[in-house]
Amino acid sequence: MMGGWGEFAAASALFLISHAVPSWPGLKTGLIARIRRSGYLVLYNAVSVVLLAWLIVAAGRAPYLALWPQLPWHRWAINIVMPFAVLLGAFGIGTANPLSFGGRRSGFDAQHPGVVGFVRHPLLWALLLWAAAHLLANGDLAHVILFGGFAAMAIIGMVAIDARNRRRLGPAEWERLSHRTSSVPGMALMRGRWRPKDGPTPWRVILALAIWPLLLWLHPVVIGVSPLP
Repeated sequence: MMGGWGEFAAASALFLISHAVPSWPGLKTGLIARIRRSGYLVLYNAVSVVLLAWLIVAAGRAPYLALWPQLPWHRWAINIVMPFAVLLGAFGIGTANPLSFGGRRSGFDAQHPGVVGFVRHPLLWALLLWAAAHLLANGDLAHVILFGGFAAMAIIGMVAIDARNRRRLGPAEWERLSHRTSSVPGMALMRGRWRPKDGPTPWRVILALAIWPLLLWLHPVVIGVSPLP
């Protein structure tokens, strides 16, 4: 029978296990050897999307145990924060960034790091903003676990990736690549370590402007709740 804490626990466990695959070099290498890297990426992303959808549905089916009420300003907070999360996602995905999740290793210019100069982990910050905003507006136990878990995953991920890169690259190369970046958005700019060379990439701005209204439209269709105040 679907529903209840059992389904939520199972969905959570499988989602976490699936995201541990990249940290298992033997398993990842074996999969790539069998189905090629392109096949691995397609399979991994497809499984991640399916498990994420199941996890969100399972959280909605879990028993409702209120920890705090949703106030009118909570939805305003989501709708203020989410455009920034979408922008970070649009600028972070596939960009030249060997220092974080979701970036490509080739083409990175440490002197002119682009969006990486604004924040070293744009996709993880997008995840953190999304999770924190939704955590505020969803004060029942299942969704606190869900969104709190994603927020913790983003924070731990940033710390772990930086630590791994320091070990992998060595102190000198890490300093060279990361000097004009910051793990906190805008910190390298405020401290004078980074200055934008060019304006925002137009197609990424257009992508963000397209995704945000699409998410607003899809939210009540997929989730069943309007995100509008």
